Parts: sequence; structure tokens; C-alpha cells
Amino acid sequence: MTTHDLKASPVPMILDGDPGHDDAIAWVLAEASRRTDKICDIRAITTVGGNVSLDKTTYNALRICTLLGIKDIPIAKGAEHPLTADLMNAPSVHGESGLDGPALPEPEVTLEDKSAVQLMTEVLKGSEEPVTIVSTGPLTNTAALLLSHPELKEKIGQISLMGGGIGFGNWTPAAEFNILVDPEAADFVFRSGIPIIMSGLDVTERALMYPEDFEEIKKIGNPVSDIVWQWLEFFYKFHCELGYAGAPMHDPCAVMVLLHPEIFTIKDYYVEIETGGEYCRGATIGDVRNVKNMKPNARCVLDLDREQFAKYLIDAVKVYS
Repeated sequence: MTTHDLKASPVPMILDGDPGHDDAIAWVLAEASRRTDKICDIRAITTVGGNVSLDKTTYNALRICTLLGIKDIPIAKGAEHPLTADLMNAPSVHGESGLDGPALPEPEVTLEDKSAVQLMTEVLKGSEEPVTIVSTGPLTNTAALLLSHPELKEKIGQISLMGGGIGFGNWTPAAEFNILVDPEAADFVFRSGIPIIMSGLDVTERALMYPEDFEEIKKIGNPVSDIVWQWLEFFYKFHCELGYAGAPMHDPCAVMVLLHPEIFTIKDYYVEIETGGEYCRGATIGDVRNVKNMKPNARCVLDLDREQFAKYLIDAVKVYS
């Protein structure tokens, strides 16, 4: 299956996430593209509760934007908790701040005086072209947008998300964290009919940055690279104890697949979200044998050329010199 049809230039885009070390690196990729090949035409940045509380993810987003010199893109605070459940966090992975490790600059950018859904609505209404939502956290904001403004569905060209996994989970044996936080939101989004590119654990746990890659980034010697290599090192220390050979770049896959689809292996599946069940809540069930004979609703990213992935990420960090 060819994947080049995923790529367009430029792509009007909303970055929606719960940063998070890997969310932050995903945004490094997107902003580097905005400065160079112009594929990522970032129109808005929105935050959601996930890795840590909404206040913390929002503070992190403002600090990341300050680090990257993003001063012309509106930023809005989104959903504090899932549609119907209590929020679960992951401080064991990202630290108490959600972005532990190197010291970041204090925010020099401010929030919009509106919610994430309000900002997303404005962007969609104001765009002459379909907008891509890049979701690297729970899908709560996107689901809330579709629930409150169903008439805007046609304005969303696609949703490139990090979440789920066809083969396995990570927060439970069956479920990946982003989907497990808000399975009801994910279920609504996957049933929406909007084209979905799903970068799940199948590919993201293969998207490893090794210690030698950290060193290459450290050598670049610009203010962004000085932070990125430390983010990678922090993330690696947690995963090393679990037996990983490197730091898995979960969220960056949702951006990289838009920039360089040719390095990924992608298959179309019909995917359903388990919203109940004692053991499988939050699981993304891919009909890999087409048992239900349903039209695929997701382009599932399953593998990648790791060396090329690492090269492109390192090249993106060099843009900030």
C-alpha cells in the first residue's frame, strides 16, 4: 500500500495535546516544518488534561511555545477531564510537572480568552481548506468540538493521532494511555467518519531514539537542542528501566507521518474502541481479518524506518540554530 497520498503542502493544522516530553518533541517537529518546508501550517494550539492536570499541561504548552519562539499562534486551554470519567494522569512517566528535566523559560506568550473548542471552531470556520487536527493526548477536545458543532465535521480534513495499538496496550495489557483516559471521546471520534491516521503503539514503540542520537542532538548546540537532548535523556531513563533500548517517540509519529509518510508502513483497518469491560476498556480493536466486512475508518501506522525517523528528527532540531 502506498502512503504518499497522506502528504500535502501546506497542511492547515491544529496541534492538540497534553505535553508531555514526546508531545513537546512533536511540536518541535511541527514548528521546524512551519519554518522550512511549510507543510505544517499551524493555526492553533490547544491543551487537554492527560499526562498531568490541565493547568500543568497548559503551563507546559506556554513554556514550549516560548522555547520554540512561537508567538504568533493562538493557544487555548481545553478539557480538564474526560467526557464522562475522572481524569487519570501519568506522573510516573513525565514527572510531577509533566515535563520534568531541564529548566524551561517562563512563558512569554499568553492564552486566548476562549476555550479550546471555541478556538478550534474559529479556525475551522475561518479556513478555506480542510484542517488537520494533530492529537497527541486524549481525544476529549476533538470529541467535544464534534458534539457541539457537528456542522463543522466536513471542515476537518483528517485527524492524525497518537493513540491506541492494534497489537497491545501499555497502560493496561489491552489499552494505550491516551485512549484509556477517555475511551468515550475516542469512540465518538472513530465513529465520526472523519479520516483518521492512527499512530499507535505498534509503530511508536519502534520509533526509538538511542543514546547516540541524543549525543548527535547535544552536539547541535542551539537553545532548542540543549533542551531536546535532555528531554530524550529523561524519557529514556524511565523506559530503560522497563527494558527499552531507547526513548520511544510516541507523539512525534503523529507529526512525522504527515511530513514523511514514505518512511512508514500503513494499513487500513476498521477500528472500534472498547468503552466497557473489566479488562479491555480503552482497547483499540482493529479488524485485521475483515471479519465484520466494514469499511476501514483508520489508516493504522504499523512500522517505520527508524534510522530515517531519527535523521529527520535531528534535522528538525538543527532548524533552530
